[in-house]
Amino acid sequence: MIGEFVGWPRSAFDVLLQLEGEPSVEVRRQCRRDREELVRRPMIELLDAVAEADPAYEDFSVWGYGGVMLAAWQHQSAIVRLARNVELGVRFDLDGLEVGVAWWYAPAEQIERYRAAVAEPGSGRRLTGIVRKLEREGFGISGELLKRPLRGYPADHPRAELLRHRSVIARRPLGCEDWIHTAAAADQVLRAFTQLRPLDAGCSRTCHPPTQPIPATDCREGDKTNSEG
Repeated sequence: MIGEFVGWPRSAFDVLLQLEGEPSVEVRRQCRRDREELVRRPMIELLDAVAEADPAYEDFSVWGYGGVMLAAWQHQSAIVRLARNVELGVRFDLDGLEVGVAWWYAPAEQIERYRAAVAEPGSGRRLTGIVRKLEREGFGISGELLKRPLRGYPADHPRAELLRHRSVIARRPLGCEDWIHTAAAADQVLRAFTQLRPLDAGCSRTCHPPTQPIPATDCREGDKTNSEG
């Protein structure tokens, strides 16, 4: 039974400290129950609280950690699906919370529409403005880039860097202040999501035809439920 979000307990960090480095199978077995209760369950409760505040965030998944990848044990990740190939992300680990948005794993036709929108003066300047504003707000911009200037566009194009992107990701650490142990952590995440939504909207508009609906479908393997398990 999922409860009301009240933040991560301080003991969640003790669990993650035990999982630092290269923990053995035995250490992971011993930590499994505590990790589920103290690390993963609060993430589910956080996303429930965020979805209750804004129904746009209802389609979420909180990743499990049953595999052999140590990173899945050491970092608790979750996503909120906004549109095809557009996701908000939340991560909790020893550094605290990090949030981001990503347009990625896009098919070739989406990438071509993105490039056309970046090259067009009006939409290109708007997207550049969104990216620059996020950078001023402390978000780092990354993504998969072509190693050389894109063919068919001048090398000195004013938005040459954005044209090289095959994906666009914006991330920012929220830190690990005392609010992380309280319900105020949900407010921090909601505030960051609000900052990121213009990039989500920009990618959604540029990468999908105007007449095409934008379903919130997942594009990766993983936990497909917003409930426990």
